[in-house]
Amino acid sequence: MRLTTKGRFAVTAMIDLALRQNNGPVTLAAISQRQQISLSYLEQLFGKLRRHELVESTRGPGGGYTLGRKAAEITVADIIVSVDEPIDSTQCGGKENCLGEGGRCMTHELWASLNSRMVEFLDSVSLQKLVDEQLAKGVVVENTPMVKKAIFTSPVAKPMRVNAPNSVFALGNAFSKS
Repeated sequence: MRLTTKGRFAVTAMIDLALRQNNGPVTLAAISQRQQISLSYLEQLFGKLRRHELVESTRGPGGGYTLGRKAAEITVADIIVSVDEPIDSTQCGGKENCLGEGGRCMTHELWASLNSRMVEFLDSVSLQKLVDEQLAKGVVVENTPMVKKAIFTSPVAKPMRVNAPNSVFALGNAFSKS
């Protein structure tokens, strides 16, 4: 099995979401900032997670993502499979044609058995278990929903009234009258 960043990031993002969803929908921007994962990459992953009904999205102000099911009902295998991460160690991708038309290689059963154990293990680990482990480690979760900050933190100054020509033509006219 070759677990790429796709599977790792999806699991990490789902843990982050599960930790914080009690305060309302969680934005991908907030997950991106906390976990140092590209926002565009998260958007791709969450599109796949949504299609597999592992997350639900809420649009508009105060929107974001929540879990599609209870964390105890979502397994790591569900998350990895939903983002198209193959859980396969065989050379042939499980097709039993490792040697082309010659059939299976001598170690096919070994790798197929490893695949089955990996799936069994990942299927035994729930998202809730991972959340509980993070809480036991002392991960701090904000108790209040994040309030969106205004773009400007200080009062905006009123524009000054300038008594000057507003175009090149008006400037030329101002000089020709003098």
